[in-house]
Amino acid sequence: MRLRLFGTVGLTLLAVGCGDGGNKAPDGLDNEPVQQSLKLETFNDCAALERYIEDTATKQMRANLEQQKPGYWERFGRGTRGGVVFGPMPTEDSAGGGVNAGAGGQAPKDSTGTNNQVEGVHESDFVQNDGTRIFVLSGNRLYAHRSWPAEQLTLAATLEVEGWPREMLLDARDRLVIVSQVARSLPGTPAKVGGGAGGGMMPVADMACYGFSCGYYNADSTKVTTVDVSDVAHPTVVDQVYLPGVFTQARRVDSNVRLVLSDAFRWPEDVKFWVEYSEDLYKDEGKLTKAIDALIDQNAKRIRANTLDQWLPAGKHVDAAGVETALPTSCGDFYRSNAPSSLGFVTVASLDLDARTAAPGRTSLVAEPGTVYASRESLYLAHPHSWWWPEPGQKDFTYLHKFDLRQPGRAVYAGSGTVEGTPVNQFALDEYEGVLRLATTVTTRIPEPEHEDWWWGRTTTSSRVTTLGVKDGRLTELGRSEDLAEGERIFSARFAGPRGYVVTFLQVDPLFTFDLSDPAHPRKVGELKVPGFSTYMHPVGDHHLLTLGVHTDPNGGCCGTRALKLSLFDVSDLANPKETATQLVGEAYGWSEALYEHKAFNYFAAKGLVAIPFTDYSKYYTTYDDYWQGFRTELRVFRVDLAAGISPVGAVPMSDLFKTTNLPQWSYYYAPEVRRSVMADDYVYAISDAGVRVSKVDSLQTPLVTVPFPVSTP
Repeated sequence: MRLRLFGTVGLTLLAVGCGDGGNKAPDGLDNEPVQQSLKLETFNDCAALERYIEDTATKQMRANLEQQKPGYWERFGRGTRGGVVFGPMPTEDSAGGGVNAGAGGQAPKDSTGTNNQVEGVHESDFVQNDGTRIFVLSGNRLYAHRSWPAEQLTLAATLEVEGWPREMLLDARDRLVIVSQVARSLPGTPAKVGGGAGGGMMPVADMACYGFSCGYYNADSTKVTTVDVSDVAHPTVVDQVYLPGVFTQARRVDSNVRLVLSDAFRWPEDVKFWVEYSEDLYKDEGKLTKAIDALIDQNAKRIRANTLDQWLPAGKHVDAAGVETALPTSCGDFYRSNAPSSLGFVTVASLDLDARTAAPGRTSLVAEPGTVYASRESLYLAHPHSWWWPEPGQKDFTYLHKFDLRQPGRAVYAGSGTVEGTPVNQFALDEYEGVLRLATTVTTRIPEPEHEDWWWGRTTTSSRVTTLGVKDGRLTELGRSEDLAEGERIFSARFAGPRGYVVTFLQVDPLFTFDLSDPAHPRKVGELKVPGFSTYMHPVGDHHLLTLGVHTDPNGGCCGTRALKLSLFDVSDLANPKETATQLVGEAYGWSEALYEHKAFNYFAAKGLVAIPFTDYSKYYTTYDDYWQGFRTELRVFRVDLAAGISPVGAVPMSDLFKTTNLPQWSYYYAPEVRRSVMADDYVYAISDAGVRVSKVDSLQTPLVTVPFPVSTP
């Protein structure tokens, strides 16, 4: 259940009505029910698209201002004070390629690449490698390395990237597709767009714009830069595309790249969402109500005065010769949902690298972004139905939209559906033989009769696996499992062929196994409880799972009982899964990005090794300098043997690669921790924003070569 006090993309546009005739919301602002017959519809023309945007914007603006009127919430028996808000209010949310000739024809026998969810569907990341070259995005630069032989690890070239580089993809024909965030609306100043992922009513806070930070703080557009890296020492930009929206994720299948962008709603500059504060207004409820009504009328006129070009700015293409071509919006590319929807736009942009044209194919939804899952032939967008205010009787629901990716350069809409519950992440979705399997946690809000003042009730949870298929243009439920683990929620899920695995958590970690061979009757087969919970599951062969999670005290204790945990499960007998090995990693304050980012988890099947980034604080600190002296970050490597279990191999230290005094320039987008790794034959590369270091497996503590990156300065 998600509660937002001010509108964002996830905001349902309407205030809650209690069902009592005397407690009605203002006309047209009742809470809308979940749409069970979900579908996307195109617009007949640009006028219809503009009208829909302006109607929706006006409704959302009015809903927010109505709630600021004195006594608004008292009508619903919700609070004893008016909902007057002066100024901004914060939100609350619970919720590789071929061998490069530059390497002298040498290549490792085996090496690891990006940890992709689906075989053959390459996921974007800030690190890409092909065994002989490692590319890293750090700060505002691309760092291109010759990485083989390992003892000759060398920085071959750097390339400055406009804006804030996010992620990239490398294909088999030496093309590197780099995605960065740029500010194009008002260079050097924040654009007036919604906060967070887009579409809200909060203006972005004023921030100084300098260096590559502009690409993060003020990003309102995505730049896609295609670089020819056939000569690793001389990367060459061959194509640039600018599109409105903030980058979410990207996938590549062969030469086809799909980018998912979420575009924040651009409110007119003169639209305001609160009346100017004055003591006189605050004391006189009648005046305040009239002032809000007047502001609603003024805002509505300002919204209607906008043009479609202002709502949907054009993109731009720049070819290798520097020739610019405008990429205007095509109204025929837009869809609207028949479900309650809020402001914002989600775009699937398709680029065919083998048949590159100036304009990528775009399919856009007037909807909110959410979870993205892609198979070789399909892409799914999943986003929740958001209730404006919690009340008994509500349940979590997820809206699903499927797109067919078999046509190069275009994502074709295939159908939509509605499912109870919400997925934990992309691994909760999986397509197998045309059937979508979806693991969700269903949160239900029920009355609390013992506490009459708790009008919002309390929540209970259960989890299940649902199967869906496209029938007559709709994603239709084929079957569902029994509900399981009441009071717990899903922490991780994984599907492998006709099997499924789900982990829930409260105080112990139940691993549930599923037989999904009959889509009409998905069924739970086995269950195993162990302390703690797993946040990521990785199939090892056909009958084992390697998991990463957190070990906790099964009795609910806290201090000194928490640690990261690698576990090996034998699932050869689905009815009787067994935990055959565990390895605790660190202590109470240790953590790893691999807990929540699967690309940081690196399993090297050829050598039976797994590597995870690890960060810890080795001592209590009292000053800033003490903090950095106690800071430790390293790449930890373990051997995984199906018979012998999990054993530590060692760690590649990286703590010395960052500045530790005088306020080092580390930030959200430029961090000192080890974040990724590459393994090739008997060598391990540790990667952070500070540089790349390589060691041999049998002597990890003694690095062979270190290539530091310069600290980016404003």
